[in-house]
Amino acid sequence: MKLRDLLLLGTLLTIPAMVVAQQAAVPSSAVPQAAEEEGLTGSVTDESEWQDLGIAIPAFPTNESVSTAAEGGNTEALGRNVARVVFNDLRNNGLFKPVGPDALPPIDFPQVAAPAFDGWRGRSAEMLVQGFVKANGDGKLTVGCYLYDVALGSELARQGYVVKPEEWRRAAHKCADMVYSRLSGESPFFDSKIAYIAETGPKDRRRKQLAIMDSDGANHRFITNGQATALTPRYSPDYSQIVYLSYLNGAPRIYIYNIGTGQQKLVTSSTNPTFSPRWSPDGKSILYSMAIAGNTDIYRVSVNGGASTRLTDSPGLDVGGSYSPDGSRIVFESDRSGGQQIYVMNADGSNQKRISFFGGRAATPEWSPRGDQIAFTNIAGNFRIGVTTPSGGDMRLLTDSWQDEAPTWSPNGRIIQFFRTERGSGKTGIWQVDLTGRNERKLNTPVDGSDPSWGPVLP
Repeated sequence: MKLRDLLLLGTLLTIPAMVVAQQAAVPSSAVPQAAEEEGLTGSVTDESEWQDLGIAIPAFPTNESVSTAAEGGNTEALGRNVARVVFNDLRNNGLFKPVGPDALPPIDFPQVAAPAFDGWRGRSAEMLVQGFVKANGDGKLTVGCYLYDVALGSELARQGYVVKPEEWRRAAHKCADMVYSRLSGESPFFDSKIAYIAETGPKDRRRKQLAIMDSDGANHRFITNGQATALTPRYSPDYSQIVYLSYLNGAPRIYIYNIGTGQQKLVTSSTNPTFSPRWSPDGKSILYSMAIAGNTDIYRVSVNGGASTRLTDSPGLDVGGSYSPDGSRIVFESDRSGGQQIYVMNADGSNQKRISFFGGRAATPEWSPRGDQIAFTNIAGNFRIGVTTPSGGDMRLLTDSWQDEAPTWSPNGRIIQFFRTERGSGKTGIWQVDLTGRNERKLNTPVDGSDPSWGPVLP
């Protein structure tokens, strides 16, 4: 059987339709498959300079140019757009040196499974990402993705995805996730979403709406209409809901928004100032802070509402609880020592202990999904994003701007997102930085943005 026919046959061998991103079986390439330990391995969690790996990503060809509702209008144009998304994902994490489809010659459909390695070696490519886009008879699309080691002339990984035309970007993100995970040995994070607060209006009268978008800023949509001020959103552990704080006429309320149904329910309301709702890892309860008679403490309440349990009882300001991944401990900020500092306590409120002793103030702590680090805002003149261990050791500052604050972790704990405020104008934007501190980028949002929350990887 010819390679072209084999590839066409393989794209039809898909698993039954599912609500989640549907994987499709794609055939092996006509080159040897590398053993799992071959190719690139190593850790990308430390701060040392990591190898820049050259990756060529030509446009994904199609077996037949067919009209589609996806961006580009047909499968041929869509193949180039898919490769562009893969390229942009891989170039923005500080680990690789990808070259995208706009700087590379196109490949023919049969070459997807039979790469011309000699030509890519001549372009100094160390790794090669090739794929295809195919229109299915039911209106959906099949996207295939292959990763090759050019030097070894071998296939490292392959996956296929069946998506609706409007969800084509998910297939591209899944492809980038496969490449990232195979080369770095780490968990993926590109096929994920971000919730944040969209800000408009003058700096003394900001209109703040809840909004969500893809991890690269695409597929943006507003969730609330701005009549009430929305603050501090956080995704639930299963990605199905967002908890956030709403202020209407000065009255604070904690709501849970269901992403699938568009419905929201009230968790708790109060006439007292309320701050920073956060999920427990099991998704059954919400942490929040509330001020009563000038004293702010941390409380826990069921996601179904009801009575709240107070976890701290210290004079001053206790704010911003964030659970460790296993749910056993909580990190929070407190000014009980005279200025904002980071404290850790058991999940029941016992054994409260200060861990930050590195100069300046420390605020808005959030535990890494890996459990090994805590991100926070360091306030020493300027506001900077820093990380420390759960015991308070190995503190490092990752940014050096005028006002960076409110860190949130990528699903794999490799990248930290935060918001940056411009001096003078008060304009805010969503930024991210990797753990080396050397790779910053700004996400494009239609309006100003603050209070980002990075959700887990989509199924």
